[in-house]
Amino acid sequence: MASLVFLGDEVAAAGWRLAGVDARACEPGFEGEALARALDDARLVMVSAEAAARIPEAQLRAALRRLTPVTVVVPDLREAVPYPDVAARMKRQLGIES
Repeated sequence: MASLVFLGDEVAAAGWRLAGVDARACEPGFEGEALARALDDARLVMVSAEAAARIPEAQLRAALRRLTPVTVVVPDLREAVPYPDVAARMKRQLGIES
């Protein structure tokens, strides 16, 4: 079992591989299948924001809610998909908007 799996485009995956991560490049349209395999293979799954945008929402939400493996969405290098501003979202939810 891999301790860490990254799912994303080929360029980002190549960079993560250099860091010793089990990085898997996803073919467009097959991100959901790649996520399902990674959930069986890893203790921590990182999914680029771009790849996450192409995973069916229900499948991604279920993966993010799991306690094991921990699954997180990380910003992608090309910033093709904007990464949510978590701090602003938390402030809105807490009623601390400025």
